[in-house]
Amino acid sequence: MTTIDLLGYTPDSKYNTSVAYFSMEFAIDQSLKIYSGGLGFLSGSHLRSAYELKQNLIGIGMLWKYGYYDQVRDRDNNMVSTFIEKDYSFLEDTGIVFSVPVHSTTVKVKAYLLKPETFCSAPLFLLSTDLPENDEVSKSITHRLYDPNEATRIAQSIILGIGGGLLLEQLNITPDIYHMNEGHAVPLNFYLYSKFQNLEEIKKRMVFTTHTPEVAGNEEHDYALLKEMSFFYHLQDHEVKHILGLEGDKFNYTLAALKFSGRANGVSKLHGEVAREMWGAYDGICEITSITNAQNQHYWQDATLAESIKTGDQQGITARKKEMKSLLFKEVANQTGKLFDENVLTLVWARRFAAYKRADLLMHDWDRFLALLKQTEHPIQIIWAGKPYPEDTGANKIFNDIISKTKSFANCAVLVGYELGLSDLLKKGTDVWLNNPKMYREASGTSGMTAVMNAAINLSIPDGWIPEFALDGENCFIIEPASKDLSEADRDVKETANLMDVLEQKVLPTYYQQPEQWNAMILKAIDGVIPEFESARMAKEYYEMMYDKTDLS
Repeated sequence: MTTIDLLGYTPDSKYNTSVAYFSMEFAIDQSLKIYSGGLGFLSGSHLRSAYELKQNLIGIGMLWKYGYYDQVRDRDNNMVSTFIEKDYSFLEDTGIVFSVPVHSTTVKVKAYLLKPETFCSAPLFLLSTDLPENDEVSKSITHRLYDPNEATRIAQSIILGIGGGLLLEQLNITPDIYHMNEGHAVPLNFYLYSKFQNLEEIKKRMVFTTHTPEVAGNEEHDYALLKEMSFFYHLQDHEVKHILGLEGDKFNYTLAALKFSGRANGVSKLHGEVAREMWGAYDGICEITSITNAQNQHYWQDATLAESIKTGDQQGITARKKEMKSLLFKEVANQTGKLFDENVLTLVWARRFAAYKRADLLMHDWDRFLALLKQTEHPIQIIWAGKPYPEDTGANKIFNDIISKTKSFANCAVLVGYELGLSDLLKKGTDVWLNNPKMYREASGTSGMTAVMNAAINLSIPDGWIPEFALDGENCFIIEPASKDLSEADRDVKETANLMDVLEQKVLPTYYQQPEQWNAMILKAIDGVIPEFESARMAKEYYEMMYDKTDLS
């Protein structure tokens, strides 16, 4: 980076390579609601660790006027979505306004800056089209994160990618590396092609992180619509197909990103294998390696608990854990009118809410679930939380079904408002963090890392990051996956039984009958997570493995 004054943020000389990091969402602080879930949590921790390490990196994202959505309850206690305008006095208006072609319109874009010192993150520029000089359609581009309208979603990628490239030009910044965090920013490559007129020159500068094996996470649209929307900047669709060696009527963001990039990565070792299997048969894609996601310790770990861990004060750890449970239970009481007990094992399922993550797996054998709730020898309390995509009717139905089915149980609660603040409360207040997605569908699943940092034990399917960490019975409890030969329905039945077996026969007895072993598991889990799954390691690996210019030249 050349002439920008980074407002007191002076990069360390160890990180000479300058990086522009493009992401559709960043979870930096509870007050800045421009994220939906794991992708944002990851990019937020990346920027926090980049700041702590003083890496030569800036973020480029979007300023969502209504955020993702606000999660509230209706009069019947069901979860509903509402959209409330957000105002952020702590963002600096850079005064930079520039034009981006979208469809048949020239859209004006303004850039705002989140200064590094505000929330201790690397500099973050946020783009908005909600300007008086734009028409209402153009204004709406940056209203809702992941807008359900197809044309609006495409326009959002144009603003992030092409708009982000034009912003860097306005700032007189020429980064050594452009990093696409997911495929949303892929139009950036068409902007760069207008400058370099050469695919190989782009590959020298472009890296890409893919986050999901889910079809919905690998966006694609018709070429005709993308061309009409100016997605390809100054290129025609037949030129795009020729340059990238693509065929068919659909343009896939992930595939194009893999062809434009010099290097790409999955977000866990297992996900790297899955990604190579998904995309490896295509010609012209770059190497896909793995850099496992991680989370920032300074942001997520309770400071009082950390001090007790550091000094080996087991009594202090136990006392602080009860205090953190009490803080969570105040929110449970506030939202549901239910009073939880700090002495009872508390299990939490909380994350981005999608059907494949199986929030209701515990309930699949209803009679066994009821017996678990009613038994008194080893009592249990269960909390669910998460944000489904507003238009995902199936996931929303699951969420509200859980509310309905558990409403009468004093030891079950479903919380709304799952953002950074509630996530923090849940991770600090839980004893057991449950993760039971369909196998090979969870790319990383970093929420379990931050739960461990706060003296919780993972109960998990061995997907995502878990195989790199897990010592079953020593630092976590593993739910054995069902055979791949079974039907999907039969796998759910088998994995429900396996989950309940582990919970009833191992988790609960260990917590109540072997507290010393439980405490030893907590300490061993923390040793396994820090520093290996702390985001300083991840941020360093990106510089070592992805931003090394010698390998890209």
